[in-house]
Amino acid sequence: MTLTTLALFIPACFALNMAPGPNNLLALHNGKCHGIGQACYAGIGRLLAFALMISLAATGLATLLYASERLFWVIKLAGGLYLLWLAYQLWRAPIEIAAPQTEASAATLGRLIRQEFYLAAGNPKAILIFTAFLPQFVDPNGPVASQFVTLGSLFLLLEALALLIYAYFGAVLAHWFDSPASRRLFNRGSAALLGSAGVGLLLARRD
Repeated sequence: MTLTTLALFIPACFALNMAPGPNNLLALHNGKCHGIGQACYAGIGRLLAFALMISLAATGLATLLYASERLFWVIKLAGGLYLLWLAYQLWRAPIEIAAPQTEASAATLGRLIRQEFYLAAGNPKAILIFTAFLPQFVDPNGPVASQFVTLGSLFLLLEALALLIYAYFGAVLAHWFDSPASRRLFNRGSAALLGSAGVGLLLARRD
């Protein structure tokens, strides 16, 4: 793998990492409600799901999974419905707490980690990233496995950076939503965005 390849991969990859998808929207909301630290801890779930997908892509299994129309439909349905469920929960979320929770209980943190994991694992488009995007930067004449490790590690590092950025902006937004009405507006705005993402995922087709 050459430096030119890495110079092309890093900005293209970071653009994908920063796209306002469901996980980033969830990190934004978690940063606002629980603080930067808890939002980043919750992101461990997302990174675990992506690490699993990268491992599958490296072994070629992800290509077979994505080629299965039935499995694509099942993953899409599960992911879309889960997004809609999260949107419903946010829409109905209580607004009595006036300040972000800087320390979440172990049970709450576990729930946040699972939310991030399920959102990442339930998005079939993420499989496409690892089966169509990453292989473009792999030299088939070189050690494929080590190149996947390098590119996958860079992807996860950039994903963690994107997670931190969204969590930070969520924490900043917390200072703008001190009143019950504004907190309700933020929750319902987040719910609308997640719900739209869920509908989009349910309507998605394999390209």
